[in-house]
Amino acid sequence: MSETSLPLTLYTAEQVRELDRIAIEEKAIPGLILMQRAAQATFEILKASWHDATHVLICCGSGNNGGDGYLLACIANKSGYKVTVLAASDEKTLTGDARSACEKWQQESGETIDQEQLLVTLDKVDLVVDALLGTGLTREVSGPWAVLIETINQSGKPVLSVDIPSGLNADTGQVMGVAVRASKTISYIGLKRGMYTACGRDFCGDIYFNNLDVPGEIYGQVKPSCEVIDPACVQQQFQKRLASTHKGQCGHVLLIGGDTGMAGAIQMSAEAAARSGAGLVSIATRSEHATEITIQRPELMCHGVESASDLEKLIKQANVVAIGPGLGQSKWAQDLLQRVMESDLPLVVDADALNLLASHSTKRTNWVLTPHPGEAARLLNCGTAEMQHDRFASVKSIAQQYNAVVVLKGSGSLVFDHNTQNCFLCRDGNPGMATGGMGDILTGVIAALIAQGLTLIDAACCGTQCHAHAADRAAESGERGMMATDLLPFIRQILNEN
Repeated sequence: MSETSLPLTLYTAEQVRELDRIAIEEKAIPGLILMQRAAQATFEILKASWHDATHVLICCGSGNNGGDGYLLACIANKSGYKVTVLAASDEKTLTGDARSACEKWQQESGETIDQEQLLVTLDKVDLVVDALLGTGLTREVSGPWAVLIETINQSGKPVLSVDIPSGLNADTGQVMGVAVRASKTISYIGLKRGMYTACGRDFCGDIYFNNLDVPGEIYGQVKPSCEVIDPACVQQQFQKRLASTHKGQCGHVLLIGGDTGMAGAIQMSAEAAARSGAGLVSIATRSEHATEITIQRPELMCHGVESASDLEKLIKQANVVAIGPGLGQSKWAQDLLQRVMESDLPLVVDADALNLLASHSTKRTNWVLTPHPGEAARLLNCGTAEMQHDRFASVKSIAQQYNAVVVLKGSGSLVFDHNTQNCFLCRDGNPGMATGGMGDILTGVIAALIAQGLTLIDAACCGTQCHAHAADRAAESGERGMMATDLLPFIRQILNEN
């Protein structure tokens, strides 16, 4: 199963172990049979992906991950490959199904080496299979294991990881000291959520999945930890407009920001709202920016605002307010945010509005917060590294602290709904998005979707997905040098593909 047809459900390592237990104990599928199926599925990926490979090094650890590797060695050996197995652990210490798998390899009389012979062997092989540590890793990799993984990474050989790259935390996507940098990874029974956020995508390479033919009903017994945002959600939410549609039916977005010298951020956000289908888009910004923006983009209704009282009429006319792009943290910014917080309108809060919010923790029931990692850390009153250590825990904590729908941006953006406690992950997006203004565009998209009638969680999920997908289309011309406004024509296209 390729990346284009992967499941939309993600699990923790513990949840996958429970699925595995149900298959073995309640559905009476022997563990060794599941291991054999995993080995066969891995071999199919190996054979299809590396046509010219003739000599394969399979690195086997001490657990079931290693057992998969030993059985893969048997299959590859019988299929005519030259196979070398690196036994990273003393084979005498293996137990259960892993021991049975190792004994099958020993019966093949194949070549088995230890770590001292690794460098010489790496020069000869075409491909490395990583079946070392699996999903049960809970502490940092150190000692000989760390040396082994670093040696594999430095070899320059393509790597196929079994279930998950060794050293990558299956739950958080963090590298546990050191991790195998795989070319491809095949995961079994349930996709692990850490493969898609934090460092996960850097280390997994292309991801494949096989359910090992376990009965489908077992998945009803374990609720997924997270769901991938379905790319089809945008099309499902937006049907073709009726011929009689008028602008009043498409919502009115008010965007607030653009302190002195920061007009670009609020203009980009407003243009994104307009390109995302909002019927009317108003901007409240510093007076010196209002005329300039109006000249550049006359479709936007731009108002000079010098005090919170100037917002009264604008708020009454709007259906949703987005605040933060270019807002700054001056007294002017603080006053505008305070006035907006008094409104009953749904809010989208980003950028400096989040930084201001971090020092005045408050709750309301109808808002979306869209922090990047630095802003998220400030909301949680911790360091960025600490926040990134477990992005799933962090997005949930922010949502609970503020009673909000939260979009935690970054590689594998997460969306968490405080009301339902459901978590969603965006699988699209690329490193070209690491440039100024991308968050301003997302703010405008989400606000426009709320204005057109989507719930906060649907707007957050669809907006995040649309934004990332647009970036992937823009990246077809190259990731490096992508600008935030390059996404606008693709956002418009995606929202009209129905």
